[in-house]
Amino acid sequence: MADWVTFSGMGEPTLASNLGRAIELAREILGLPVAVLTNSSLMTRRDVRQELARADLVVAKLDAPNEELFQRINHPIAGISLAELLKGIRLFKSEHRGRLALQLMFVEQNKDHAKELAQLATEISPDEVQLNTPLRPCPVKPLSREQMSRIKREFENLPARISMVYEAPRPEVTPLDLEQTLRRRIKL
Repeated sequence: MADWVTFSGMGEPTLASNLGRAIELAREILGLPVAVLTNSSLMTRRDVRQELARADLVVAKLDAPNEELFQRINHPIAGISLAELLKGIRLFKSEHRGRLALQLMFVEQNKDHAKELAQLATEISPDEVQLNTPLRPCPVKPLSREQMSRIKREFENLPARISMVYEAPRPEVTPLDLEQTLRRRIKL
């Protein structure tokens, strides 16, 4: 049984010009709450914020507290800056009545910047903060449970719900086609 309809994937959901309608249809047809996972890059656009506002939960990605680290970790296309990304998230939070979660992916490059990211999270005031490190197959090495626990401590004073990837239940999942799953997930 499904709990949510989630828009995510290998592309950025906010690039779809019909995202709002797709959210409405998913909710009408399936009768489930809708979440959208976004890289946050287009949230400065009013039309994108209006489309996202139709979702019950928006999960906005934030991985860096400064421009240099943002460029190094996220490799954004020209014209996308951390300042614009933060502006979009803040605008969305101020306009949207639904739930906002921040998803932070911790890797070797940003693991020592948890305090700064916690400060940004405090300023944004999301309903939830998701602390992640890559656990599925990818070329980036995950941080250890102990490293992630230290990072989580930097966020413990936030009023938001804090979740950490190592504390989440890990369901048993069997891919329908292992070869295709690995082809899509592993980019070496």
